This record gives sequence, structure tokens and C-alpha cells, in this order.
Amino acid sequence: MAKQNIYDNETFFTEYSKLREREVNANNLFELPTLFRMLPELQGKTVLDLGCGTGERCIDYLDRGAVEVTGVDISEKMLNVARSKNSDPRITYLNMPMEDIGAIDRRFDVVISSLALHYVEDFPGVVKNVFKLLNEDGIFLFSQEHPLATCHSGTGDRWTRDENGIKLYANIANYCVEGQKDSTWFVEGVLRYHRMFSTIVNTLTDNGFTILRMEEPYPTDEIIRKYPEYYDNYHKPDFLFVKAAK
Repeated sequence: MAKQNIYDNETFFTEYSKLREREVNANNLFELPTLFRMLPELQGKTVLDLGCGTGERCIDYLDRGAVEVTGVDISEKMLNVARSKNSDPRITYLNMPMEDIGAIDRRFDVVISSLALHYVEDFPGVVKNVFKLLNEDGIFLFSQEHPLATCHSGTGDRWTRDENGIKLYANIANYCVEGQKDSTWFVEGVLRYHRMFSTIVNTLTDNGFTILRMEEPYPTDEIIRKYPEYYDNYHKPDFLFVKAAK
């Protein structure tokens, strides 16, 4: 199965880095606050971060009491930044695809993945390995692109707009057709994998997990007042969060 490594594309990496450096972006407004709110107690826990990127979250988990963090990422460019800017003796960074985590010979109390699983073709394989890597009563918390976003065809405008360009509703097609979706984001050929809600939930429960909570963050009134362009998240949330227990 394909193991995509788009973040080592120089153009993609540069443009993505610029996006994340902006103070106002969907990650800072919606994804990170929801992730932190849903985190289990980390005091004294060991953590595996899947798709750790440049390692900021690994540092955050230490700050919240984790005793050890292992960060896994397929991108050597990302890990170079992580090792130079977010290193700590309690953090181990591993350059490997998420599909290969079954080779890790240890167990964790918490496994976390932030906006990475929609790039993985073999979602059932990753879920199966996460279950094996977790200690009893361990927690698996992940965010991904919302299924209503990943079922877009990848071509044409994602929105139907009025004569003033205001977004009226999202253009959604073939929600029940799962699989690879080619898209253009900074560069052509970015692969995402669309899965229905039922597939995500059933894959977790079929592999022994109990679903604890799901979240689909949307703007608060304060966010809309300050950043009205994010009103479109009322039509279609950007992110889906799932918290599950072994």
C-alpha cells in the first residue's frame, strides 16, 4: 500500500510552514483547542505521537506531565526541525510511516494523532497496531479532516456561492464512495483517503476500542465576530475528533 510523504516535497514543506506560522489559522482556532480539551490526564504517562511533525505537541505533552514521548513521522524534513527546535531527553523521534508502527517494541499509555490519519491508506492496520501498542485502559485520541471535507471530488470550487461570492453550502459528492482522493494543496498530487463516519467508528470498535467521545469543532460567537470568514465552518466543520479507550 502507498505510504505518502508529501511533507518532504520542498515546495509543499515551505508553503505548509508559512501557513502554520500565521497566527490566525484553522489549526490554532479549532484543532488545537479541541485537542487540548480532549486530552486525557498525562501526568506520569507515556505517549506515542503519530504524525508528530515538527514536535511542538511532543513538548506540550511533556508540559502536561508525560514522562516520555515518542514522536513518529514519515517526513525527515519535519523531524529535522523537531530535533533542532523541540528536542528533550524524554522525547524520542522515529522516522517511519504510521503503517509501520507495529515494529515498535514497547507499550504506551496514550496514543495521539493530530491531522495525519486522513493521509493513511491502511487505516484498519494502523488502528490494529495502536490497540496492540496501548497498555490496558489506554487512550487513543486523534483528529482528522472531516469526512464531509474528504469526500469532495478534488476539482472545482468546494462551495456554491451567491452573486457576492458568499458561501451558501459545501459541494459534496459520492460520500459513500470511499478511498483515495487526489487533490491540489500547494502542489498537485496530494493524496487523502476518504472514509465514512460509520467506517471510522466501526473500524475502532471492531478492533476492540470503546468510543468515549467525538467532537466536530465549529466557531464560537467570539470567533465569528473577530474572524467572520470562518462562518463556513457552520456549514461544514473542518475537523473530526475521536477519543477511544482500550
